[in-house]
Amino acid sequence: MALSWNEIKDRALKFSNEWANETKERAEKDSFWNDFFNVFGISRRRVATFEEPVKKLSGNQGFIDLFWKGTLLVEHKSKGRSLDKAFEQATDYFPGLKEHELPKYILVSDFDKIKLFDLDEKTEHEFHVSELYKNVKLFGFIAGYQKRTFKEEDPVNIKAAELMGKLHDQLEEFGYEGHHLEVYLVRLLFILFADDTSIFEKDIFKEFLDQKTNEDGSDVGALMAQFFQVLNTPKEKRLKNLDDHLNQFPYVNGKLFEEFLPIASFNSKMRSILLEACGLDWGKISPAIFGSLFQSVMNPEERRNLGAHYTSEKNIFKLIKPLFLDELREEFEKVKSSTKKLKEFHHKLSTLKFLDPACGSGNFLIITYRELRLLEIDILRELFKKGEQVLDVSSILWLDVDQFYGIEYDEFAAKIAEVAMWLIDHQMNMLVSEEFGQYFARLPLKKAAKIVHANSLQTNWEDIVSKNELSYIIGNPPFIGSKLLDKIQREDMANIFNGVKNGKILDYVSAWYYKAAQYIQDTNIKTAFVSTNSVTQGEQVSVLWGEMINKLGIKIHFAHTTFKWSNEAKGKAAVYCVIIGYANFDTKDKKLFTYLDIKGEPSEISVKNINPYLANAEDLIIERRSQPICTVPKMSFGNMPLDGGNLIIEDSEKEEFLLKEPKAKPYVLPLISAREFLNNKNRWCLWLENINPNELRKMPIVLERVEAVKEFRLASVASSTQKHAIRPTLFRDRKNPDSYILIPSTSSENRKYIPMGFFTKNNIASNSCHIVPDGTLYNFGVLMSEMHMTWVKYTCGRLKSDFRYSKDLVYNNYPWAKEVSEKNKKKVEEKAQKVLDVRAQFPDSSLADLYHHLSMPPKLIKAHQALDKAVDLCYRPQAFTNETARIEYLFDLYNQYTEPLLNEKKTKKKK
Repeated sequence: MALSWNEIKDRALKFSNEWANETKERAEKDSFWNDFFNVFGISRRRVATFEEPVKKLSGNQGFIDLFWKGTLLVEHKSKGRSLDKAFEQATDYFPGLKEHELPKYILVSDFDKIKLFDLDEKTEHEFHVSELYKNVKLFGFIAGYQKRTFKEEDPVNIKAAELMGKLHDQLEEFGYEGHHLEVYLVRLLFILFADDTSIFEKDIFKEFLDQKTNEDGSDVGALMAQFFQVLNTPKEKRLKNLDDHLNQFPYVNGKLFEEFLPIASFNSKMRSILLEACGLDWGKISPAIFGSLFQSVMNPEERRNLGAHYTSEKNIFKLIKPLFLDELREEFEKVKSSTKKLKEFHHKLSTLKFLDPACGSGNFLIITYRELRLLEIDILRELFKKGEQVLDVSSILWLDVDQFYGIEYDEFAAKIAEVAMWLIDHQMNMLVSEEFGQYFARLPLKKAAKIVHANSLQTNWEDIVSKNELSYIIGNPPFIGSKLLDKIQREDMANIFNGVKNGKILDYVSAWYYKAAQYIQDTNIKTAFVSTNSVTQGEQVSVLWGEMINKLGIKIHFAHTTFKWSNEAKGKAAVYCVIIGYANFDTKDKKLFTYLDIKGEPSEISVKNINPYLANAEDLIIERRSQPICTVPKMSFGNMPLDGGNLIIEDSEKEEFLLKEPKAKPYVLPLISAREFLNNKNRWCLWLENINPNELRKMPIVLERVEAVKEFRLASVASSTQKHAIRPTLFRDRKNPDSYILIPSTSSENRKYIPMGFFTKNNIASNSCHIVPDGTLYNFGVLMSEMHMTWVKYTCGRLKSDFRYSKDLVYNNYPWAKEVSEKNKKKVEEKAQKVLDVRAQFPDSSLADLYHHLSMPPKLIKAHQALDKAVDLCYRPQAFTNETARIEYLFDLYNQYTEPLLNEKKTKKKK
């Protein structure tokens, strides 16, 4: 066990007095450093050697005064000699050292002064030997008090995962695979961490591996098997003749080393990899990020993008702070002046329980536990700030890992999560040790986070933790679209949403929202998930939240509107997320976090209510409608060819086609899809609706195409397609009004406005667009306005992050301004025409160019701003200051319009 800091300081004072008058380098150098290590309760002989031979860069043989492989290199000089030169001499030895032997610290002394260089942190400290007692904490790495700040971006996380990946590949290549390989790697993770962070005595595993195994690695597997057995055996039950190197390891327990594993086969390369891993500074490892990295070593595809995709601490804080952490911190500030209330608060923390029902490698649980332990340390600072001595640190630490529960489908990830919780627990225990000057480690392991390897959606969560004991549900369940589910996932969704109308359209993550909502009925449990923003957009809202709000009584307590998930992996699509916190009871303290820039920081506002569209408005569910709620032209889809491509003529083949079939010219019309419309491209189609049979028979090439359409439709397995084979000359749809407004069904998130345009009947709109037949300039102006775009943002579905316009969901539910004066209507028409006029000034630019947020011309921006003001005046004389004000107004107007329709529907049902 590590000495307390008080005892170390006492020993440091005695050391300083004893060595006050020594001057010559060779006289008592060895004794000086033996005594120096003894100050920290460490035997120098166990960790370091004198006069270690090594070749310098020059090729000459050199001897290191004192060397602790992978940790410390000491160069000693006579009194008065330059310590900077001693440092230079120390670094001259580096070329002759192996990678895992390179030190993290260089220590130089001349008996009178000591100078410590931290090579990782790039810091140096110099002081007189007489002042050692004031500086002992600089040498916490010797004593076992390794105080390190771990960072998710620290390269050591990546390096450690890469080394484990290499070891994984080597073991797998030799036939060591599956469950056994996973358990083996998790054990190594714990051992490497323990060896560097005072769970074990410093570097005893590295020493065991370096000194007790053959360089060719031939005996490593057998010795590791024995080593695992030793860690699983209490000291009093171990063999009496056990090797001293093995017997010095503590009893770990925790069932981590309980399972018998086949003996692995190692070689020299694998031994070197393991030694190199031992040489890393595991005190810098972040259990949160490293869990994800470590999990990814099992998948070569993921390993190529190590560190590119994980739940960052920043995103975890977005969830846990408003869910509980801010509230607990506020409570702490209120009660810290009262010892009684502070102790009651401390007890409250020890009773909180957390469940992550899709925990992965434990990121959310790890960060949550760490933050609660930091809060506990603040409590203890207040309780013992008058300098009272704590005789037994363990008696005042009431929080432990058994307050945490997880469910995880992947067995390897589940094992990582369990071990990672022990690792973060130990890091927190080291902070407590630092705070109270008393070493504290939880060995043997008696408690563990309960991480269950299971399918969360097929598991009764009550079997994991009773809902009467649980406090919070947290996490980020899997992001999988409804159309990408495998067989098991489809079965999961069918079981969870059994009896829920249109449940098949929901994304996989919805199942966790819904199951949690069922689990927390009649409790005070608060829940929050990170998920794709699909659960707050489009038709999914009416299906999921219609059930959760109307049938399960769920209320949203806080939410983050759409933000961009940080993911730099090559070839991987960006993920657009929301965070929603909810419970089975209401609260007056609701928080909404909105993003002006989805890649930036949120603004926090207190609101009266948060509806399923994450707006400050009443709870409402917008369902699909076949008719508009206002008196406006009906919208319809464009025309689906359903032709196997046979009625379509690409721009590049049109000229040749008409050379061969000149009589077809009157029937070759522009086909306007979203792609052609937005990018100034041309494509054509055979529109044969009014062709005479005798004309058609004179066009052999057209007839060939018509025949191909018929064969395509007949060959379909869908009867709905086969029935159209009787009319092979025609598109499936034949909507061709004299004039219409065209709206692309999908439009980029990089456009403030969805570009729309006017067309006549000589242009055939494809089914990738919507059309408003006989739409007016006023209709166009409103649809192109910021007011309408705000409605689109909140109610439409998304394709990735792009807008997916919907006739039944968006247009038919849009609350148009009522009783608009002729003056205001004409103003809208005037400004709408100005937008069209400005567009025409850029004939060489596509609409994609004109409406991209970075390349939109100032003239066009100004024209749209004028149009926005004109449309706003149709709704009310006061200006809308921001998007939030607009959507709140629109939702209120929607309620006014639909309440009579709802009452009428209820009346009809009664009859």
